[in-house]
Amino acid sequence: MERDMDVANRVRMIEWLKTEVVDQTSRLFKAMWDGSTSRVIDSLAGLIASSYILGRRLGIPYRDLDSAIADKLAKLKQEGHQLEDQYRDLTDLSEHIRKR
Repeated sequence: MERDMDVANRVRMIEWLKTEVVDQTSRLFKAMWDGSTSRVIDSLAGLIASSYILGRRLGIPYRDLDSAIADKLAKLKQEGHQLEDQYRDLTDLSEHIRKR
């Protein structure tokens, strides 16, 4: 019985975190529409934090997620992604993650 309650609580928390990701995305879009830099930053921070925590609740350690992000950026750079070609955004983000 105790185990069933734990599983139910974990599932409920994952579902709640999924709604947080959607909510933060909505807040981000509204902040962008309004042109509020402080609200954009707050929404992006919430979205990133919620995504990391959701990953952890799904059994993905933060370090593994960081590694997957670095791998994804490297793959996109190899494929000649437009953001890299025009702005070097992928290189800049890769450097930021590497230096943390």
